[in-house]
Amino acid sequence: QVSPEQVILSHSPLRLFSQFHQKCMLVAGQGPVEENAHNLGFKHVVTIEALRKAYPLLDMVDQSRRPKELPPPTTGFPTIEGVILFGEPVRWETSLQLITDVLLSNGNPGAELQDIPYPHLPVLACNMDLLWMAEAKMPRFGHGTFLLCLENIYKKVTGRELKYEALIGKPSTVTYRYAEYLIKQQAEKQGWKSPIRRLYAVGDNPMSDIYGANLYNTYLKSAHQNQAQAGVKRSPQAASPQTEDDLHLRKDCNNSVESCESILVCTGVYRHNADVPSKTEECTAETVFHGHRDFCFDPSLVEASYIVQDVNDAVQLAFKKEDWS
Repeated sequence: QVSPEQVILSHSPLRLFSQFHQKCMLVAGQGPVEENAHNLGFKHVVTIEALRKAYPLLDMVDQSRRPKELPPPTTGFPTIEGVILFGEPVRWETSLQLITDVLLSNGNPGAELQDIPYPHLPVLACNMDLLWMAEAKMPRFGHGTFLLCLENIYKKVTGRELKYEALIGKPSTVTYRYAEYLIKQQAEKQGWKSPIRRLYAVGDNPMSDIYGANLYNTYLKSAHQNQAQAGVKRSPQAASPQTEDDLHLRKDCNNSVESCESILVCTGVYRHNADVPSKTEECTAETVFHGHRDFCFDPSLVEASYIVQDVNDAVQLAFKKEDWS
């Protein structure tokens, strides 16, 4: 039986961003985003809808929602200190407009600033999938598409790049670091004495599951090189912006983990076919990269350490590799 603390959602690592838990954060997405934020430890949360009601003159695209009369000046609304993007919202034009307003106004969308602040307020984004498959024959827009819109609007308006405090969710290294953190907690609860040396990441999507696991493996190798050779910088992939914040994990992860093995299963997105090359690198070399702007595409990172039929075979493989079978 799986306990709740063993389940990782795309936003779960936000629990460790305690430096923002006391700040007033604007949250965007759909579903219970306010409740989700509170469950992750954030104490002061403002929704897009609350911001829209406080400043009714901001949301002007839909003419039917424009105020019929000039509203009184807004008073007492808190200054926003950061933005959390949980997932794609329903009304994209409203969220794109109001999030941009918050960034351009340094958290005070009712104020007039002479200069556009830069760097802008911290932005934490969860889930970077550009597309996802539903019942339709063609893929649907995911949160990555919304982020793409926001990034391009911000750059077009300001001439500067939108920066992320963190990008969370596969294939982000932050997510795999958090998984390692939880695995070590579980090991302690079970009374394990031996340090964990290897992680096994199982997934059916080469572009997210396998890419993320291999990227984390690169990070682990680089981290161990850093320990062995003081002053040696991390590789460009491992030193991407979302891994620069230690997230309080240094004190919880003692770098005993040496590698992360990627295992690709054939029961989901990926289907093994005898007519295609055995190496996934060869299959994806010419593929358009749908990953996020801040992740440079490396074809070698979508090549799995192992390819098996299903999750049961993946578990048996890990048992065999660890001499547990």
